Amino acid sequence: MVYDILSVVLAVLGVIVLLLALKAIFSRGWLLGWIKGMVNLVVLVLAVLLGLLALDLFSYKELLQETPVATISFERLEDQHYQATLVLADGQEQEFELRGDQWQLDARIFKWSPSLARLGFRPGYRLDRLSGRYYSLDKERHGERTVYDLNPSQAQVDTWRWVRSMDGSVGWLDALYGSATFVPMSDGALYEVNLSHSGLTTRALNERAREALQVWK
Repeated sequence: MVYDILSVVLAVLGVIVLLLALKAIFSRGWLLGWIKGMVNLVVLVLAVLLGLLALDLFSYKELLQETPVATISFERLEDQHYQATLVLADGQEQEFELRGDQWQLDARIFKWSPSLARLGFRPGYRLDRLSGRYYSLDKERHGERTVYDLNPSQAQVDTWRWVRSMDGSVGWLDALYGSATFVPMSDGALYEVNLSHSGLTTRALNERAREALQVWK
């Protein structure tokens, strides 16, 4: 809800700024000449930027407590080659072909400052990547790698990457990267992926997954 509201607020601000800029551009009597034109150009850029920020933030979901974000199951196609079926919390289903012996799911996380958290601002998340990995270091270096971008930013502005590049300078908001540990792929295995404030965890949901984890450990 927080991220939906922020997206709407930014979008409304963008529209207001855009309308003000257009009104100024088409008004009569440009007394300030090209200076006024340059100022209006900057305002137009700001309006577009606000719109892109709103679009990017809309792709994040609010994180309350430990939340199941997905299940993933595997069908073996051939040696070190699996069909992975990823079902998100909203029921959306996606299929991927993964190479290797293990899989990993990554997520982007926004975390607010303690003062804003007390006001009801909750962390937000967006699933980021699904990847496979080989046990063999040689195959990991030279074998076929499979990495999928699950939620590329629809806008040209990547809010999470920008906040993370500031290296803590945005004091009221932090951008974190959550990764589950690499977990073995096995024919028929079914796992649940949970996300908490500390990151991603994986739980076996059937006997094939439990057996794979037991052998791996």
